[in-house]
Amino acid sequence: MLRRNRPPLGTVFYFLGALMLGLYFTFAAVQGDYGLFKRIEFKAEGQALEVELAGLEAEVARMENLTTRLSDTYLDLDLLDEQARDVLGLIRADEIVIR
Repeated sequence: MLRRNRPPLGTVFYFLGALMLGLYFTFAAVQGDYGLFKRIEFKAEGQALEVELAGLEAEVARMENLTTRLSDTYLDLDLLDEQARDVLGLIRADEIVIR
């Protein structure tokens, strides 16, 4: 009678369970809440926010410059003239308005 050596059923389940746990943790490391894909997504979002922050800082600097130029201590007459024309719709007598 020919007898084959088969591994015990417990060993097969043990290796199958270890394989499943390894696959689960690999999946979680790549696509989980703290995985590689999320890290890449956070870095891209951080870079986009840094670009937006730089744009907002430039806008704030421009507005601070305009505010300083219209303050009581320093008055830029050209800027004041531009603002009066824009807000009040004023023109000089020697100008022609084209719409």
